[in-house]
Amino acid sequence: MGKLSGAAVPGGWTERVRALARGELTPVVPRRAATVLLLRDTGETGGPAVHMLRRRASMAFAAGAYAFPGGGVDPRDERPVRWAGPALDEWAALLGVGRAAAQAVVCAAVRETFEESGVLLAGPDAGTVVADTTGEDWEADRAALVGHDLAFADFLDRRGLVLRTDLLRPYARWITPEFEERRYDTWFFLAALPAGQLTRDVSGEADRTAWLRPADAVAGYGRGDLVMLPPTITMLRDLLPYDSAAAALAAAAGRDLTPVIATATVDAAGAVVLTWPGHDEFTRDAPGGGAR
Repeated sequence: MGKLSGAAVPGGWTERVRALARGELTPVVPRRAATVLLLRDTGETGGPAVHMLRRRASMAFAAGAYAFPGGGVDPRDERPVRWAGPALDEWAALLGVGRAAAQAVVCAAVRETFEESGVLLAGPDAGTVVADTTGEDWEADRAALVGHDLAFADFLDRRGLVLRTDLLRPYARWITPEFEERRYDTWFFLAALPAGQLTRDVSGEADRTAWLRPADAVAGYGRGDLVMLPPTITMLRDLLPYDSAAAALAAAAGRDLTPVIATATVDAAGAVVLTWPGHDEFTRDAPGGGAR
């Protein structure tokens, strides 16, 4: 099998797969998470740019990989907030979960985007969005959210803000394979950068941020310059046909949100085979799976 060009591969995964096959490994229950692909038009050819972060080499999960702003659900994300956009029942149906889980996933998407990029998908009412999130007071609130000293619901309530769920478009759902030590059940969303707001390099989990056109990011992955997990490169490739952020958001309607999860097996020869349903590239190029 060949080597994935720029794929982030977990260390020691083949040993964990073999342990799973022998019944010696109990899969970790995946934690719900949300990730947002922030898009902005550049006024140039080549389609919209997407905001990406390179995870620090010291990170326990996907170290050195390029990713989008996002993270795990906080239990407090289930707390009621002022809500604009599709009703919670509609979100629950879209995401394939119950009302409480849908509330938490949508809130996590907006909260994590603010925590990791300074961009906030909320406004004073259902028709407006905050135009500027810079300044010491905003930074203090962002830091308090990151430190779990402030619940997202309290942050919105204190500032009199409405969660603009209508600015999010569900795009995909991927679940970390069973053999991984850290597992996430992650929903991916699209959103356009609100007018007036700017991304900031504020994530403590990243050592670099950049606005990249999907075509450039895909090319960097192909050269091996940009390391990415399978869902990240897949999302970028899915954006290639669109010439604007609006076109990408419009095309998100009706996307298949069936969870994508890799399965790992040990064949008769003792080789480890990792299979990604619907994504043969990652199956074909799975590294380190030789017999032993």
